[in-house]
Amino acid sequence: MAPGAEGSSGATMAATRLELNLIRLLSRCEALAAERRDPEEWRLEKYVAALEDMLRELKKQSSKPAPELLNEYSRKVDFLKGLLEAEKLSSSTEKALANQFLAPGRTPTTAKERTPATKTVHLQTKARCTGQMRSELLGTDPLAADDSEELNIRRRKGLTSDEKQSAVELDAVLQHHQDMQEKLAEEMLSLARSLKNNTLAAQNVIKQDNQTLSHSLRMADQNFEKLKDESDRLEQHAKKSVNWLLWIMLIVVCFIFISMILFIRIFPKLK
Repeated sequence: MAPGAEGSSGATMAATRLELNLIRLLSRCEALAAERRDPEEWRLEKYVAALEDMLRELKKQSSKPAPELLNEYSRKVDFLKGLLEAEKLSSSTEKALANQFLAPGRTPTTAKERTPATKTVHLQTKARCTGQMRSELLGTDPLAADDSEELNIRRRKGLTSDEKQSAVELDAVLQHHQDMQEKLAEEMLSLARSLKNNTLAAQNVIKQDNQTLSHSLRMADQNFEKLKDESDRLEQHAKKSVNWLLWIMLIVVCFIFISMILFIRIFPKLK
């Protein structure tokens, strides 16, 4: 066999071995994610970091898998990474919101799985977050709520066909109530946004009214100053008119007095 052929065969085997290791580690991570873990558990985070490194190496291989399969691997690794980040949040509401944006895998990782393990983990995490939120609202123990939820899931696995049908109907009713709650939450959010918009509009109107009032007050002050100036000018003009009228009256009186004296001198009294 030629040396080039041997190198190509070795690269293919290495890529296949890397992909098998990736699948095994991914299946192990999905199993760990499905279990209830201690807050100080570190293995899943380390395994997910190793998955990211293996996925990057797999994408660099010349004989890498099909793009659809690589996208599915990336989707599952991103889901596990997002799940770990969501678990680090302090509030159950934030955890539930972050869980809503997670996208689980679409296909099973191994042939033994009927449904994708990441989808099952997503549903379990969603139920756990919902139970924690309900416990916070009702003031109950969140650990007891989780135990009750897991106990119900285990009981449903051993039910008869009629009981399974009843459980399915109960799940449908619970899902309906959950959908109604989500719809109510969306309506409340819409009302809150509408109230916020109305408040902002009212603030703008009040701001414009305040500006108009301030402008009117400035104009009134200016008019008052002008009116005061005109009043002073009118008062000064009135004073000047009175002075002239007084002098004219004095002159007229003096003229009449002199005229009477002259008249008496010129026309003496008749005997």
